Parts: sequence; structure tokens; C-alpha cells
Amino acid sequence: MPEAVSGQAPVRLCDAADLEEGGPGVRFSVALDRREIGAFVVRFDGAAHGYLNQCAHVPMELDWQEGRFFDASGLYLMCATHGAVYAPDSGECVGGPCRGASLAKLRIEEREGQVYWLPEAPYRAAEAAGGA
Repeated sequence: MPEAVSGQAPVRLCDAADLEEGGPGVRFSVALDRREIGAFVVRFDGAAHGYLNQCAHVPMELDWQEGRFFDASGLYLMCATHGAVYAPDSGECVGGPCRGASLAKLRIEEREGQVYWLPEAPYRAAEAAGGA
């Protein structure tokens, strides 16, 4: 199991095999202050990447159907509401109304066939986090 970060235990999100390259993501929740915020993890270029599920333009969820974050090409993350396009490995907005801004990236680690979120301040594990 990954080491704890900032005194918080890692949160198991899914089996590594559940994430297909450019395919559907796995949604989970993180806590910020006293509220829960949606987050997701996807696979791109062989690695798992996690972000808050909030567009950098206006904080609305990105997925156009639950867990569907990639555009039709499977090369970019796309906001279903605003059409903002993000690089999946960095979260940087490369097109649309928030060009130059970025998604909030979360620390994700894969070990022994499992995908974990390693919580770091200001985010904490939510009660309902750990989808799979």
C-alpha cells in the first residue's frame, strides 16, 4: 500500500485494469473544508491522472455522461458544458474559455494493480470517497 501523505491514509479508488487508455474515468469525492467535491481519475499515456471534477472556467462537472471525460478522440479531457479542452496529463486548458488555466490536479499512485489517491492539503478523504 502507498505511504500516507500529510498524515492522511491513501484512498483506494479502483483496480488499475478498470482504467482504460482514453476511456471512462472513475469518479470519487474529496472533502474541502465542510463540503464534498467530485473528483475523477482517468488513464492517459499509460498513467493514471486525477483531478477535481470542476471546469477551470466555471466550477461545473466536466463529464458529459457519468465517467465520460475524454473527447471523441480520447486525447483530451473536455468540459461538456463549456467546451473547454484540457491536456489529460497536466490538466492545463489548451482550448476554450479558460485557456491557460488548469484543473486542480490530485496525487494519484498505482501499486500492485490498484489505483490510490494520496490526499494532500487542502483536500481530505470524504466519508463516501473510495468508489470501487
